[in-house]
Amino acid sequence: MKIVVLAGGKSNEREVSMTSGSKIANALISNGHHVLLMDLLTGFSDFDNFDATYEKYHTDYYEYKVSEEVPDFENSLDKEIGRNVLEICSSADITFFALHGGIGENGKLQAIFDINNIRYTGSDYKSSLLAMDKLISKELMRFHNLPTAEWQTISDIEGYRDIRLPAVVKPIDSGSSIGISIVENAQDLRNALEEAMKYSNTAKLLVEEKIVGREFSVGVLGDQALPAIELIPKSGFYDYQNKYQKSRTDEIVPANIEEGLHDQMKELALKVHEILGLSVYSRTDFLVNNQNQIFMIEVNSLPGMTPTSLLPQEAHAVGINFNDLCEFIVDESMKKYF
Repeated sequence: MKIVVLAGGKSNEREVSMTSGSKIANALISNGHHVLLMDLLTGFSDFDNFDATYEKYHTDYYEYKVSEEVPDFENSLDKEIGRNVLEICSSADITFFALHGGIGENGKLQAIFDINNIRYTGSDYKSSLLAMDKLISKELMRFHNLPTAEWQTISDIEGYRDIRLPAVVKPIDSGSSIGISIVENAQDLRNALEEAMKYSNTAKLLVEEKIVGREFSVGVLGDQALPAIELIPKSGFYDYQNKYQKSRTDEIVPANIEEGLHDQMKELALKVHEILGLSVYSRTDFLVNNQNQIFMIEVNSLPGMTPTSLLPQEAHAVGINFNDLCEFIVDESMKKYF
């Protein structure tokens, strides 16, 4: 097949995305496909057809590494979609979305692709939007009686009142733990609100009650829940650096937990996947407190896709290697169009 792996983009998560994209591209190349890895932000400067573009720009192996610094696009004037991106993706059999954050995950790019009849992997624009917006997804969880932490929303950091501490402050529409702070006292609250607001495209913040306990994640692949993985940072919480810098977090899969608790999390992951209308794959994050109460934190419609990312580790635990996982996502996504 002719496959474009679309990564990067104008997102604070672009480095994570480029890393996912390079690993996906390498796996699909190994599987025998003709693959172009393309940055959504830059595209390619010229285009005649897929074959000509492939001959000019492809390589046999891609490599990218996430740095410790979060990319900053605050003053960038770059457009969000680079040159010839839509034309190149339209000429392929399918585009594999290796995007995280920004228009690649909030449903906007999915809608643009739908309008232009371009095939792509993963969920549609409506479910992507619902999953990316933490407030909407939490409201849907609460409506369907799924357990989630109590929360408040803030749109004016000058006029905030009555915030219950300790709390977790986060942007409503950002991922990879970017802009998130755990606030223990009132002295640190203002800085946390200002930091989170830097990464919010909606100018709204979510302030959740702090749940003390263990952190887990459960992936869904097709219509099956994968084994839970437990995340144990060696210091602090599971933030951007602890997620993407080597050896900063112990990741245990299958998680060493009681079977009933494990089954509950898998059932909840499948349920929220269905409620949000997600398809092909997703990943749901959980906290479990000291009384074994489960709290759903957020849902990822485009989980990280390096071999050491959480979803691929969970798939590996049930005998699905990374190459086969990438192939499954392509095959399952193609079914949407036939």
